[in-house]
Amino acid sequence: LKLDIAGVVTKGNFVEKPDLQKARQYMESGRFLWNSGMFVFSARRYLEDLGTFRRDILEGAEKALKAAVRDLDFLRLDAAAFNTCPAESVDYAVMEKTSRGAVVRADIGWSDVGSWSALWDIAKKDDGRNAAHGDVQLQDSSGCYIWGNSRLVFALGAKDLIIVETDDAVLVADRSRAEEVKDVVARLDKAARSEHVSHTRVYRPWGYYESIDAGERFQVKRIMVKPGEALSLQMHHKRAEHWVVVSGRARVTRDDAVYEVRENESTFIPLGAKHRLENTTDQPLYLIEVQSGSYLGEDDIVRYEDRYDRR
Repeated sequence: LKLDIAGVVTKGNFVEKPDLQKARQYMESGRFLWNSGMFVFSARRYLEDLGTFRRDILEGAEKALKAAVRDLDFLRLDAAAFNTCPAESVDYAVMEKTSRGAVVRADIGWSDVGSWSALWDIAKKDDGRNAAHGDVQLQDSSGCYIWGNSRLVFALGAKDLIIVETDDAVLVADRSRAEEVKDVVARLDKAARSEHVSHTRVYRPWGYYESIDAGERFQVKRIMVKPGEALSLQMHHKRAEHWVVVSGRARVTRDDAVYEVRENESTFIPLGAKHRLENTTDQPLYLIEVQSGSYLGEDDIVRYEDRYDRR
C-alpha cells in the first residue's frame, strides 16, 4: 500500500474474500486495511471500467434497461434480458481489477445493521434490555427485540428472543440465531410460499390491492382504484370474481356489456369472461373482490389492452 494524501491510501491490491490462511497473514502483518464494502465512484467511471473488465455484464444490463417498462415510480427491467446478465459482485468484476482505486482510512463505528440482532444492538432499550416497537406489552421478559406492526404483541417470560409481527407472518427466533433467517427464507421459497416475496398490500399503476383472507379455492382482496385509472382488459382461465363496491362508483366491462356499479352494489365476473374495472370519477374507488377457482395466482391473467403497457 502506498500512502497518498492524509487518510487516503492508493490501492496496492484489493482481494475479495481471501482464504483463511491468507486472511491470517494479512491480519498478522498489520499492513492491510479491512474493506467495509462502501464504494464511491461516478456512474460514468464505473461503467467505463465495467466495459473494460466485464463487457458481458455491461451488455446484459444495457439490454435489460432498453426493454424496461415504467410502473408507478418503478422502472422494471426486462426479466428475460436481465437473466442473461452474469451474476458477479462489483468486488470481483471491477474492484479487484481496476487501477483507479484508493482507500480512505476511517474509524466510524460502522455497522451494516444486517440482522435483527444488529437492530437490537443499536436500539433504545428498557431496564430489561428489551427493545420494542408498536403495540407491545412485556412481563418478566429480558433481552428481546419485539416489532409489532398491526396488533398487540404480549411477551411473557421471554428471554433473548426476536419477535417480529407483520400482516402476513410472525417470526419468533432466538436472538443468537438471527443470521439463520436467510435459511427460513430459502425454505419458504422452496415451498413456493409468497410471504417472503410480497407484502399484503401490492401497489399497481392504477392503485393497490391487499389480501384480507384466503383458503382452499377462495381469496378475498380489498382493491383501491385511483381517480381516472383503470385495470387492464383481461381474462382469467381458472378463477371467477365477485366485486362489491363499498365506496365510489365503478365502470365495469364484462364481455360486450359496459355498465356502472355503485356503492353497496355488486357484480359477478364468470371464469373466462373478458373484463375491465375502471374509475371514471374524481374520487378513489374501493371494492371487495372475492375470487373463487382452482388456481388464484397473479400469473393467471391474459391481458388484451393495458394503458400502462404491461405484458
